[in-house]
Order: sequence, then C-alpha cells, then structure tokens
Amino acid sequence: MTTTTIDLFASALHFRPDGDVRAVERQMAGSGSGAWQIAAFHVESDADVHADHWEMHPQAEEAVCCLTGGVRLYFRPEAPGGAEDMVRLRAGAAVIVPRGRWHRLELDAPSDLMSITLRDGTRLERRTGTS
Repeated sequence: MTTTTIDLFASALHFRPDGDVRAVERQMAGSGSGAWQIAAFHVESDADVHADHWEMHPQAEEAVCCLTGGVRLYFRPEAPGGAEDMVRLRAGAAVIVPRGRWHRLELDAPSDLMSITLRDGTRLERRTGTS
C-alpha cells in the first residue's frame, strides 16, 4: 500500500457511503456523488468567504470549524424583516449549521477554516442590499 500526504488547502477529502476516501478537487457546489466533503481554507478577506452571499446545504448539516483567526457566522432570518443571528468563532471553535439553514461568513481576522458537509444540492444566493 502506498501512502501519500494530502494538502487540505489545495484539495478536499470525499468520504463516500461505501467507506472509500479520496482526495479530490474542492467543490463549492455538489457533485451528486453522495460523498461528504472535508475541506480547509485559508481566507484573508470577506470576499474569500463570499460574505455577500447566503449558502445553504439541503442534504446535510455542516460543521464550520475555525482553526486559526476568527470569523462571524450569520444565519439568515427565518421570517421576513427579522434580524440575522450571529455566532462568533475563535480559533479552535466550531458550529453546526442545521440542514437547510441559510448562512454566511464574515472575517474578524485572516483565518484557517474547515468545512465538513455533504455538498449535494448546495445553493448560493446573493444577499439583497449588497453590491
């Protein structure tokens, strides 16, 4: 058996239902593979985390992990006119985003993040009132 290291900042890991684990190109949208994706990201600005877009994963919850730095995770209001809920993540903290819940990130500092979810059906939607 040959063992190789994987750069998680350049690739993602896909965990398939049959137990197979593969290093693959990171994808923000679902591939329809049924694989859970683990990906790490170094982010320097709000643009790196698409802060001007809401994201939603209809097939699974998502673990958003802050490895270094600090971020704010916002949940879109569930009722029109409601306020966004915010969770602040510091280095070493994580939050579980419920399945089907629209969310977005903003940075407090350059950060290393890890995301774990089933990306199938993932949707992005531009925030209203942003340029």
